[in-house]
Amino acid sequence: MAAQTRSAAKPVAAPALKLDPASMACPSPLGMGVASKRQFCDVPIGRTPADGIAIKLPPHKGPITLVFDLHNRQVYSEELVKAKRSFAETTATIGVLTMDNTLVSRAVVQNEFRTAADLYDRIGGGLLPGGLKAVAPSGIENVRIALPEDAPEVCILGEKMVVRRFEGTETFTAPGRPIALISNVMVEYQPLPVKKAPVKKPTKKTPARKAP
Repeated sequence: MAAQTRSAAKPVAAPALKLDPASMACPSPLGMGVASKRQFCDVPIGRTPADGIAIKLPPHKGPITLVFDLHNRQVYSEELVKAKRSFAETTATIGVLTMDNTLVSRAVVQNEFRTAADLYDRIGGGLLPGGLKAVAPSGIENVRIALPEDAPEVCILGEKMVVRRFEGTETFTAPGRPIALISNVMVEYQPLPVKKAPVKKPTKKTPARKAP
């Protein structure tokens, strides 16, 4: 009976995770999206971390996850759209690596493009009508990659891009070529606990001596 009347132990709640914008060094920013107001960064093909997008990780305790949106990199041509010759099925493969060139995981985005309606957004600051750039993000793939807990920094590198058009299929693997775009890059983690300042003990005052 005594065991039945004891209150059940309350489960300990897991520490809350923070989701913060990543500290990212983008070597080749494409620009801001007109509709989304996101900053888009080119992902180049590379062979070493120095070729890619470096992301510094915040001090943390336990698991840490990199979160971002991956887009295909589409060159828009109004002439090809009007001629109904703009079709492209694009598949881009990128990798997340530690700074010693160890692959953590890959991510893939694939979509078909025919008209401007297939674009995710347009980028401002260009020479096209309306001040738009010809290059635009197309498609979106939400990516979540668990990172090594002891890694202070990781990088994102392009691996290859395959484009299927009416004329045939092309595969791009040359280093330095931008093949994809990323946006909304975030880090989900548990911050290190804040150290409390030591409590100073009050010092005892020495009583003043009375004059003889």
